[in-house]
Amino acid sequence: MKTIVCFGDSNTWGYDPAASSRHPHDRRWTGVLQSELGAEYRIIEEGLNGRTTTVDDPIHDHRNGRTYLPPCLESHAPFELVIIMLGTNDLKARFNRSGSDIAESAGILTDIARRSPVGPGGRPPKVLLIAPPPITQLTDLDEMFAGGYEKSRTLARYYKLRAARYGATFFDAGSVVSCSDLDGIHIEAPEHATLGKAIAAVARDMLG
Repeated sequence: MKTIVCFGDSNTWGYDPAASSRHPHDRRWTGVLQSELGAEYRIIEEGLNGRTTTVDDPIHDHRNGRTYLPPCLESHAPFELVIIMLGTNDLKARFNRSGSDIAESAGILTDIARRSPVGPGGRPPKVLLIAPPPITQLTDLDEMFAGGYEKSRTLARYYKLRAARYGATFFDAGSVVSCSDLDGIHIEAPEHATLGKAIAAVARDMLG
C-alpha cells in the first residue's frame, strides 16, 4: 500500500461554501482521490481552515504551515508522496504579501518535505506542489481579501518556478476548477470531484 499525505487549508479540509459546513468525506477531493486510486493507496487528510504557508495569523492561532509541517510529516512516516496546496489564506490583506512571496513560502514547505527522511527506507518523499485556484467573486470576505483577487492570478506562474527549484512536481488547480462565487475562495462539491480525479492522475503517474 502506498501512502499519500494531503497538506492544505480549508479546501483540503473540505469546507462547503453553500452550507458553511464540511463536505462529506467521499465528496471532498481527498475522498475522491482515495476512490480513484483504490485500495492500493492510503490517503491521509491534513487540512486546516485558515492555514497559511509560513506566517502566523494574529487572529487565529496555530495556522502557520511551516511550524506544523515537520511534526506532521514525522507522525505519518513512512509515506511515498506529500501533496501541498496552500497559499489562499496568505492572500488576506492583513498579511500584505505579494504573489511571489507566497510562492517563495510554498517553496520553503516543499524544500522541508524534500529534505525530510520520512519516505520508505528513510528516504525523502516525493512532493506535489499545487497552486490553489484563483479567487473569484468575493462576497462577505471582500475586505478580508482586499487585493487578493489580482495576486491570486499570479500564483500558478510562481509556484511552477518554485516546484522546479526544489525538485517537486507542479500542478495548477486553477487549470481544472474554479472557486465558488458564493464566497470566492472555496470550491463546491462538483469541483472537488474534478480536482480529485485530476490529482489522482498526477499521483498515479508520480508513483507508478
